[in-house]
Amino acid sequence: MKNIELQSAFKKLISGIFTVSCLSVSLSCESQKFADKDTGQLYEFSIKNDRILLKQDLVRGGTISWLSEAKHPRNLVNIADEGRYIQQSYYAGKAVNRQAGGQSPAWSPWSWNPIQAGDYAGNRARILDKWQTPDSTYIKCIPMLWDMDNKPAQACMEQWTTLQGNTVMVRCRLTCHRTDDIYGEGIANDQEIPAVYLISALGNLYSYFGNTPFAGEPVENTEVVHLEDGFWGIYDSTTRKVCSEKWMAFVDESGWGVGVYSPMATKFLAGMFGQPDKECNDISTGYIAPVYVEKLMKNSVFDYHYYLIVGTLDEIRSSIYRLHLF
Repeated sequence: MKNIELQSAFKKLISGIFTVSCLSVSLSCESQKFADKDTGQLYEFSIKNDRILLKQDLVRGGTISWLSEAKHPRNLVNIADEGRYIQQSYYAGKAVNRQAGGQSPAWSPWSWNPIQAGDYAGNRARILDKWQTPDSTYIKCIPMLWDMDNKPAQACMEQWTTLQGNTVMVRCRLTCHRTDDIYGEGIANDQEIPAVYLISALGNLYSYFGNTPFAGEPVENTEVVHLEDGFWGIYDSTTRKVCSEKWMAFVDESGWGVGVYSPMATKFLAGMFGQPDKECNDISTGYIAPVYVEKLMKNSVFDYHYYLIVGTLDEIRSSIYRLHLF
């Protein structure tokens, strides 16, 4: 089995914010924000209820670019470069040197790695379809291969996003239609389900690591591992810290923040890069990735769902318990 761990670590060390021309998309919906003042072309979905506000970047494949309380618009998502956001990212096959075809030397060799926002060079995913209701959205996009310069992946990503109280419910689907023969088949890879980048000002990491999940036993404030020290923190049976309730949360000193619950997860990666007091556009970031091992074939369809919960630790865990029983 090949892991994404070193690949993921290097990707997250990107320190530049790319500046490229925006892909124009159109949508007729008066509730949207950031439409071009001359053309009316839309760059963003925005949905809101009485608890939370969520935005998706239609220039970057519908990635979640904003999550905040409805009444206090402070973005909790780190958006410093295309490798951040809250987004879909997948790995298939073996690592391959494709520098002759435009692969970045910094990301070579690399496996097949479509991501929702765009590639290392700032080329962004293309939206194929989209719709919105007052509390939900749908997007379909062609992702980009992270390591390549302007190479769309032979795949499409879909995302259904719904707000319910303090919870964001997300379903993701990857449909592959690859024709390449260079990466190989039948190779197991760690999949981020999903990749979640949060502001580093939420500096305290919590989960439940005991043997009796969903029984209300105390949660633990665990050490925040820094990427600069070698890699993110790993939470699985080999580290004796298993997130047995399938969630982790970054919160501030008052115990308020964002939880990530992914029922399919078999382990978690989590940690921080940089300083623990920064905001959405800063290079410093928090990171949580529920992980599931999957062999993605050239014609695979991979489907999963996850939840983001905004609130105090008690509110986050109570919401997860309700979702677990649903």
